[in-house]
Amino acid sequence: MGSRYRWLVFSIFFLFMLVHQADKLLIGPLTTPIMESFGIDEARMGAVSSFAIMVAAIFYPIWGYLYDRYARAKLIALASFIWGSTTWLNALAPNYTIFLLTRGSTGIDDSSYPGIHSLLSDYFEPSVRSRVWGILSASGPLGYVLGMVLAVALSGSIGWRGVFFVTGTMGILIAALILLGVREMPRGRAEPEFAGLEIIPTYHFDPKAVKGLLRNPSMRFLLIQGFFGVFPWNALTYWVFRYLETERGYTTAEAAIIMIVAIAALTVGGIIWGFLGDLLFKRTQRGRALLCTIVVFSGAISLLAALTVPIENRPLFLTLIALTAFIIPVGAANVTPIIQDIVEPEIRSTAQALQGFTENIGSGLAPFMVGLIAVQSSLGYAILSIGVSTWILCSLFFGLLTLRVPRDMERLRMLMRERARMGKTISEPSKP
Repeated sequence: MGSRYRWLVFSIFFLFMLVHQADKLLIGPLTTPIMESFGIDEARMGAVSSFAIMVAAIFYPIWGYLYDRYARAKLIALASFIWGSTTWLNALAPNYTIFLLTRGSTGIDDSSYPGIHSLLSDYFEPSVRSRVWGILSASGPLGYVLGMVLAVALSGSIGWRGVFFVTGTMGILIAALILLGVREMPRGRAEPEFAGLEIIPTYHFDPKAVKGLLRNPSMRFLLIQGFFGVFPWNALTYWVFRYLETERGYTTAEAAIIMIVAIAALTVGGIIWGFLGDLLFKRTQRGRALLCTIVVFSGAISLLAALTVPIENRPLFLTLIALTAFIIPVGAANVTPIIQDIVEPEIRSTAQALQGFTENIGSGLAPFMVGLIAVQSSLGYAILSIGVSTWILCSLFFGLLTLRVPRDMERLRMLMRERARMGKTISEPSKP
């Protein structure tokens, strides 16, 4: 498969994730007009997002299973179609109950990314996967910006329903693009042991292998850190605007500027950590895990420093918030490549779905826990205590992963070498 084509496939998936994230996050800037349309309060509006998160969590293992059993490209196209159609249904909702149910249905496709991760791992070899995922992770913050732009630019003229119709239509068009433009690849095609092989041995989803995921020490460390690792991100995502306005005295416009700077730092950080992860991986199998250990611990320090800066020192506060945002995507760029280096190709979607399921649980708990602590003390203290403590825990588990991961990587490499030998045996008779 040519190098240009694989980057075309990457670009299609980047577009899918960019617009999908914009659609997913649109509800934030459109919250007020939606609440006014249905005459609901904050609690009922909050239930809308929580319900969608719960649906996404339930569908993670379902998507993982389907991706490991069937053609991933077609399933990703289906996910894009579901995104478009459920967004349309959400826009058509005549009352709050229907809106709640249809918004919950949009969570079905929110957990569809494991197939993208699995398929791209068969287009890109292990030595470049961190940079691929680092660039791909930029779709998140850029999607957030795109969502805000669409909401601000279009909601005044076509209303919140019209904005949903626009993004829903884009989902359906992207589904057609994926269906026509992305080819399925043999699972494991990009593994170095299979280089030059005419026939790649085919292995199918095995329930016994899936059970082995939880017995894999490296996978367990990744799951635990994944649960805690989303706490700082979600604590900041859900509460930072209110913290900036109520406790640090920023206006809405000033808070928006800080968010723009943070989003820019997030985007650049994902790309840089991806390239650095690949560079260190070429030097040692521990490279990516070691990078995460150091950088995540640094994130705890930078968040502590940022939230304890005196209110009047705004330049230093902005600098430290930007630094914290720059640090956040180190895991997004490097965790998935680590999973693919310790898990067999035929169950990688399931492994990624398990990781996503664990992270979704943490995502749902984080804003609530911050709120509980804030009631007893302050919002700043709540974000600080949750963020710093969980990042320190993550750094600890990344450190344990650094010690263990070479053994689990070597187990996979031995398995791939054995499969490659079988592939050569199969290919021999066909040679002239």
